[in-house]
Amino acid sequence: MPAAPSNGRLFRFLPPHRRPQGTDVAAAAGWTVAGVATAVWLVQPFDWIKKTFLEKQEAEEGRTEA
Repeated sequence: MPAAPSNGRLFRFLPPHRRPQGTDVAAAAGWTVAGVATAVWLVQPFDWIKKTFLEKQEAEEGRTEA
């Protein structure tokens, strides 16, 4: 079985103590999710989501049955 590719090759230009670790990637993903959730909470585009996705699907379903 071949060895898994290491981050050392991808980030070898960085000193070893500065290379991203698994916990760094997990933290960045967590903060990204938190940021997106906060943006949706602040903007609250629920009417746009409903109009764009839900009503459009209902209209298309009505056309296929008629």
